[in-house]
Amino acid sequence: MTTLSRLFCVAAAAAVSLSATAVITPTAAAEPTTPGSSTSEPVPGYDLMGTPPEGSNDWDCKPTAAHPRPIVLVHGTGSSMQQVFPVLSPALKEEGYCVFALNYGGIPTWYNSKQIIWGVADIKRSAYELSTFVDAVLARTGAGQVDLVGHSQGGVVARQYLKFGGGADTSDPARNKVGSLVALGPTNHGTTFNGQQQLYNVLAQSGLSADVINWVIFGLAGRQQLVGSRLINDLNATSETMPGINYTIIAAKDDDVVTPPESSFLASDGGNVRNIWVQDGCPGPVGHSGLMLLPRPIYLIQTALDPGFADKHSAPCP
Repeated sequence: MTTLSRLFCVAAAAAVSLSATAVITPTAAAEPTTPGSSTSEPVPGYDLMGTPPEGSNDWDCKPTAAHPRPIVLVHGTGSSMQQVFPVLSPALKEEGYCVFALNYGGIPTWYNSKQIIWGVADIKRSAYELSTFVDAVLARTGAGQVDLVGHSQGGVVARQYLKFGGGADTSDPARNKVGSLVALGPTNHGTTFNGQQQLYNVLAQSGLSADVINWVIFGLAGRQQLVGSRLINDLNATSETMPGINYTIIAAKDDDVVTPPESSFLASDGGNVRNIWVQDGCPGPVGHSGLMLLPRPIYLIQTALDPGFADKHSAPCP
């Protein structure tokens, strides 16, 4: 077997492994209801997203004075809300937030058109889907703004929405639809995917079509997150942040998906960014998926959304 063949097999196996955990079989559509009612489909295709994680998507939820902004959870590449937020969603709900989550960027699998892999389509399209979802949350809850929590690609989709999708208003930040973004292990400056960027270059030189390569490297969204991609360059041009938005970036020193891990951090023109290593003050191994499942990063998310949380709860370690 040639070196190129071995590389292709490794990449294909990785893609199949990833997709096996990210596939969602669409659930049956709900009974038809009056458009605009609290039980009608909030966004097109909502029934295809599957059952949301515990604590999320109560479309009758009304924000409180203590937590006036609903939380919208945004998963990462080849993943889903079901996979990523089984811990965070109920934790936020318990604190009194209105919590919402979506699956975005879905593409049917080649072997079964009724099964969908999420987070692999064009990030620009995914940002539009996030925009539609946020508008639905604002309309249903009556809130003026939401806060976003994004994992991995979810942080980039959120930033694409803020900069190019109407989430932030540069002419009048008071009209921003988002108050803050908390991103865990986001690919803000691109990633080598722990060496798979080199694999992409090898496959491209082999003459394989872009469609085949995109599938191998976790879909078009994976290609868009490579270091030096046009989307990443456009996203970081001029300024990496938007006026009126508070950013908290939480990264793990042991992240083997966002490589190098410090590429998650943002530069700030207006002092509106907090860059945090999850290991600060608490050494220990934390991987990419652990950023959404372990007690310490969950605590850091909650304190980023509500600084008063730290007054009532001690920081866990690990």
